[in-house]
Amino acid sequence: MPINKRKSVAFIALGANLPDRSGAAPLVTCQAAAAALDRLPGWRLVALSRWYSTTPVPPLPGVPRFVNGVARLAGRGTPEALLAGLQALEAAAGRERAYPGAPRVLDLDIIAIDGLLREAPALVLPHPRAHLRRFVLAPLADVAPAWVHPRLGLGVAALLAGLPAGEQAEPIRG
Repeated sequence: MPINKRKSVAFIALGANLPDRSGAAPLVTCQAAAAALDRLPGWRLVALSRWYSTTPVPPLPGVPRFVNGVARLAGRGTPEALLAGLQALEAAAGRERAYPGAPRVLDLDIIAIDGLLREAPALVLPHPRAHLRRFVLAPLADVAPAWVHPRLGLGVAALLAGLPAGEQAEPIRG
């Protein structure tokens, strides 16, 4: 996708459930990552959800709860460049990819960019599992209550209403 002359809107999921290299708590790591999103070349942070305490998916014994949120960015750039920027932020925080669903220091995922539909191996848009995860949809509803999944044609409220009750996403107070 070439660089756009008009601004695009991207939604980024942020999550963590382990301290970072410096020992910072997951909430602090997520807050620092949100601030760093505003410094990505070509992108600006325009909205940030509340932070949520969420159950791991899939639930694993002994795995701590996650801190999750969603950022809305506006800017110009390719999905590949945005993904590379997010992966650089994860690496700087000490992210290791041990196995799918493993506890992590920082997880940054592109949920959607505009209404772009994409099946590239390195980056599927919208995120292929976002519509199944309360820890993504609850904070997404904070920053984009009118968002409609471009592939499914369902709004964020309808997607949330269709989820099973087991997964929890509770706003963090304070």
